[in-house]
Amino acid sequence: MTTYHTPALVPAASFDDDDFSYYYSFFHDPATAVLPDPQSHSALPLAMESTAKKRPRADDLSPSRLVALKPFASSSPPHAAGEEPQDAPPPPPLQPGQRRLWVKDRSRDWWDRYNHPDLPEDEFRRAFRMSRATFDFLCEELGSAVAKEDTALRAAIPVRQRVAVCVWRLATGEPLRLVSRRFGLGISTCHKLILEVCTAIRNVLMPRSLLWPGPSDAAAAAARFEGISGIPNVMGAMYTTHIPIIAPKIGIAAYFNRRHTERKQKASYTVTIQGVVDPDGVFTDVCIGWPGSMPDDQVLEKSALYQRANSGLLNHQWIVGGASYPLLDWVLVPYAQKNLTWAQHAFNEKIGEVQRVAKEAFTKLKARWGCLQKRTEVKLQDLPVFLGACCVLHNICEMRKEEMVPELRFELVDDEMVPENSLQSMSAMQARDSIAHNLLHHGLGGTAFFSSSSRRYGRQEISASIGEDGNYISWMMEHCGRKSAACDEELGHQSPQHLMPTHLKFWPHLHHGKRR
Repeated sequence: MTTYHTPALVPAASFDDDDFSYYYSFFHDPATAVLPDPQSHSALPLAMESTAKKRPRADDLSPSRLVALKPFASSSPPHAAGEEPQDAPPPPPLQPGQRRLWVKDRSRDWWDRYNHPDLPEDEFRRAFRMSRATFDFLCEELGSAVAKEDTALRAAIPVRQRVAVCVWRLATGEPLRLVSRRFGLGISTCHKLILEVCTAIRNVLMPRSLLWPGPSDAAAAAARFEGISGIPNVMGAMYTTHIPIIAPKIGIAAYFNRRHTERKQKASYTVTIQGVVDPDGVFTDVCIGWPGSMPDDQVLEKSALYQRANSGLLNHQWIVGGASYPLLDWVLVPYAQKNLTWAQHAFNEKIGEVQRVAKEAFTKLKARWGCLQKRTEVKLQDLPVFLGACCVLHNICEMRKEEMVPELRFELVDDEMVPENSLQSMSAMQARDSIAHNLLHHGLGGTAFFSSSSRRYGRQEISASIGEDGNYISWMMEHCGRKSAACDEELGHQSPQHLMPTHLKFWPHLHHGKRR
C-alpha cells in the first residue's frame, strides 16, 4: 500500500540554524492550498515521494522557486550621481503548489555598530588589533580580489564586512559559531570568507609585505644589529614556534608534541612556524606547516631558506638562531656547552640581544592574533594560508607602527632542544670564537655575565666593586674543576685591565690565591 504525504505548513526537515547561512521553507499558501486526493496516484509524482523532505537545489531556476531577499548592502559599484536606483519588481503572486526560498534573517547590529564612523578609535583598535586607517588600507588593497557581484538570489556581502570577518577571526580566535552571530552571517559563509580573504592576503599583500632583503637593505639591517650587539654581518634573527591544532585524522603521530604534552599534562598536537625577522621585528622569511614532532634543526633543513643559503644567498652574512639550531656557515648560535670561558659568556650575552628581537616579534605575533594561541578549526591543508595571513598582517601592522593594545599580554614558551649534531662547520666554529674574542677584548662584551651566574674561587666568594663612578656589580668565580694550566691561560695571561674597562684592585690577590 502506498502512503501519501501531505505537505505541511512548516519545513518538512529541520536544519540547525547554526549549520546553514540560510534555510528553506517548503509550504503551500494556506489560503489557496489544495490537498491532493489520497486515492489519486497522480497527486504526487513518484519521483517526488522519496525526495519531498530534501532541501531544493539553490541553482534550480524553475518557476516554482521564488526568492524573498533580505535588504543587504552590496559590494557592487553604487549608482552614478544623479541616477536614481530603480525599485526591483515585486515577486509574482504565489500560486498553489509553489514553494518559497527564504534567507534567514540575522541580526547585524554588532557589525553595524563597529562599522559606524562614530565608533571611538580605541574601541575599534581593541576589536580588530589595528587602527581604522590600517583597516581601510587592507580593504582598499584587497577589494578587487574579494569583491563579489550581486546575484539573482541575493546581494553580495560588502568588502569591508568580508575583511572584518577574517580580521576578527584571526584577532580573537573565536569559534565560527560566535563569529557568525556577530556579523549576521552563516557559519559556512564565514568559513568561506575567511579562507578567501586569507588567500587574497597571500596573493596580493605577501609579495609586497614579506620580502627577503636586497643587498642594500641587508647591509642596513647588519649595521643596526651590530649596533645592538656588536656582532658584525648579522642580517636577521631566527626563531621557531609551535601552533596548537586539533588532532588530525591522518599522520597523527607526526603532529604529537611530546614536550607540550608533558608541560600541559594534556595531549598536544602542533605545527611549526619558522621565521626570520629584521631589526624592526618584521618577517623577511617564514616556513609554515611542518609537524610539531620535528625539532627545530630538521624544520630548518626542510625550509627553502636552507636551500637558498647553502647556494650562497646570504653572501657571507649571518642569521642568528637559538641553541636549538646547528652552527652552520651562515647560522650563528650561542655556546651550549658547560663551563664557558669569559669570552664565551660575553658572546652568549650579546647574541642573546639579537635573539630577543626575534622572540619579541613572535610574542607580538601571537599576542595580536589570538587564533595562534588556540586550537584552530581550519583544516590541515588550509593552515599554511591561514597562518601566513597572520604573518603578513603582523608585518603590515609593524610597518605602519601600530601600537599593541596594553591588555594583550602573552608569554611565549617554546622548548629549545640542542640538536645532536650542533657543530656542523669547522670554519663557523673558528669564526664564532674570533667574534667572541673580539667582543671581550674590545670592551663590547659587557659585564652582565659576571653577575648572571654564581661562581666560586676555591671556597671563597669574592665580591668586588667595578668602576670609579660608584656603580657596583657583584660577581663570583670558581675553579669549576678545570686544570690549572687552562685556568692560567684564561685568567693569568689575560689581565683584567684588558678584559674590563676599569681597574680591579684585588686582582693580584685573586690571581695568586690558593687553588683548590
